[in-house]
Amino acid sequence: MLTSSPSSITDQTSIFALSGTTSFVAFALYVLTVVALWKVFTKAGHPGWLAIIPIVNIVFLTKIAGFSGWFALLYIIPIVGFVFHIIVQLRVGRAFGHGWVFSLFLLVFLYVVGYLIIGFSDDRYRPERI
Repeated sequence: MLTSSPSSITDQTSIFALSGTTSFVAFALYVLTVVALWKVFTKAGHPGWLAIIPIVNIVFLTKIAGFSGWFALLYIIPIVGFVFHIIVQLRVGRAFGHGWVFSLFLLVFLYVVGYLIIGFSDDRYRPERI
């Protein structure tokens, strides 16, 4: 008989363990992202604690990319938001002296690794590079 809920206590336990593990991994990824963005924000001359607040960090990443903070509203529009995200990451990479290959692979797809590299390396933020 097919049911939508787990039938035995072991099924319920495994679902609970899976959700706990997923939550832990998501929290660890969030903490790593905050640490990386904190360093990037301080290098760019903004307060590092702004990396903790989820929507605000997108606004300040947009400012680091050389756009107005209001352009962060473009993230709300589905296809435009994805394209704008790529443009912002390419410009952030360029502002820190990296090329488009670094920006595309490490700031768009593996963003935690890319921001850790930018934050903890000797890269300097220069807005005139944008």
